[in-house]
Order: sequence, then C-alpha cells, then structure tokens
Amino acid sequence: MNTDQAVALEQCDVVCVEPDKVAALLARLPNEGAAHELAETFRILADPGRVRLILALLEGGELCVCDLAAVTGLSQTAVSHNLRLLRSGRIVRYRRSGRNVFYTLDDAHVRLLLDLGLQHLGHAERFSSGA
Repeated sequence: MNTDQAVALEQCDVVCVEPDKVAALLARLPNEGAAHELAETFRILADPGRVRLILALLEGGELCVCDLAAVTGLSQTAVSHNLRLLRSGRIVRYRRSGRNVFYTLDDAHVRLLLDLGLQHLGHAERFSSGA
C-alpha cells in the first residue's frame, strides 16, 4: 500500500472519556510484575508435552520420571527438561527417594486452569469419558 492510499487511524479526541471508571480499573488490575508472572505461567503451560505431564500428574498423583515418560510418550530426557521448567514455574514439586525423583503438582490451582481451558475448548466431556 503506498502512502496515497493510507487509511487514517481512529483516535480519541480526549485523553480519557470515563475517568472514574479508568481509576477504578487501575486500582483493581494487577501490577506489572504480577502481570509478567502470570504471562510467564501461561508461557510455561503453552506446550502440549507439558500439558500432558500436568494432566498425568492430575490423574495419577505422584509419579516418577520413567512413569511419566511411559504415560505421556515423551522421552525421559524430554520429561526431565519439561519438569525442570514446570518446577521453576512453581507448578510441580518433587521429592527424592533413593535414586528416584517423584513429582506431584504444587497445588490445586493448576487443575482449575486446565479444567477451565478444557471447558473453553468444549472438550471437557470428551476428556472425562476417556475418549
């Protein structure tokens, strides 16, 4: 598109149309640091392999790396790498037992996130029926 065909962008004539509403929203919105942490959580969750790992931990409870690899179809190396990312995001925690490391979800909030995501996709019924 050349400059002769450029379309003017819509702009507000005033800085703020509803200052009371804007002030109330600013008071309720999380600060920039919290927004960054939330975005980082969603970035960590935005991988199908990690989602499968979380779903396996949701359904199976505490599992070791080799069992998680068997359930998800990922290699043990990929499982370990993804669990390290999930651990850094405070989504899973671990405990050692001899040479084995067992993983579990850090808290129940992840279940809420995934349940809402599945409902949003309309797949909650299909997932729960095992299809």
